[in-house]
Amino acid sequence: MIREIEASEIEKNIKEMFIEVNYDLSDDMKEALSSAEKAEESENGKRILSILSENLTIAKEEKIPICQDTGMAVVFMEIGQDVHVNGDLNEAINDGVKAAYEEGYLRKSVVSDPILRENTKDNTPAVIHYTIVPGDKIKITAAPKGFGSENMSRIFMLKPAEGIEGVKKSILTAVADAGPNACPPMVVGVGIGGTFEKAALLSKMALAESTETKEKKPDWAEELEKEMLSKINDMGIGPGGLGGRITALKVNVKTYATHIAGLPVAVNICCHVNRHITREI
Repeated sequence: MIREIEASEIEKNIKEMFIEVNYDLSDDMKEALSSAEKAEESENGKRILSILSENLTIAKEEKIPICQDTGMAVVFMEIGQDVHVNGDLNEAINDGVKAAYEEGYLRKSVVSDPILRENTKDNTPAVIHYTIVPGDKIKITAAPKGFGSENMSRIFMLKPAEGIEGVKKSILTAVADAGPNACPPMVVGVGIGGTFEKAALLSKMALAESTETKEKKPDWAEELEKEMLSKINDMGIGPGGLGGRITALKVNVKTYATHIAGLPVAVNICCHVNRHITREI
């Protein structure tokens, strides 16, 4: 049985999600910040984390953006194969983004051409990733991405012989090179496997991973997350890049099959304003 969903319903949800996620950080990120404040050892670091927490409270109460960079709109769509959308899906998503950035008084930061740099004045087009899945529902994840941290992201095309140690070195190199420019404390999304573009997509998806959406991973990937978080927090970069214990809040790893001759590793970094929200319709 095919389920019909109107494009207007998707547009409405997209609008609501991008406004909400820019005003109020997700519960998993709030918890991570709270834990970081308790774990931070330096007084300066504690003060910065306290200010960040206060900023979150003000943003939610006053209905203003958590960060002045309200991001480029990234949308993940998991579409059930038994769903038919009545209308233009791409148009509905972009119209939802336009409405969110206009009605929510969110900064419009998208330029239509990477060289000519003319602002589109509505924060579109969005970056949209579609996946077809079983079922008759649509799962939408909205993840506006600021570019202070996005610019610090890296991809490494390793030789298979470099193995897990090469992966670790790549992650730590990316974080060290990012330093204070990624507005720490940061979340580090890591994609391992696939091809050049698949690894990058995995790393972006890893940033949106939360307790509710976390999938089963290989044991080595779970261990890698823990080890990398510990080593990153030994770097001394600290909150705001001003020194301290907490440089990263989370390290999330996603993996995929790859070719016998390759070991792609992508590192997508986000600041503490790691905005993501998911709805199912």
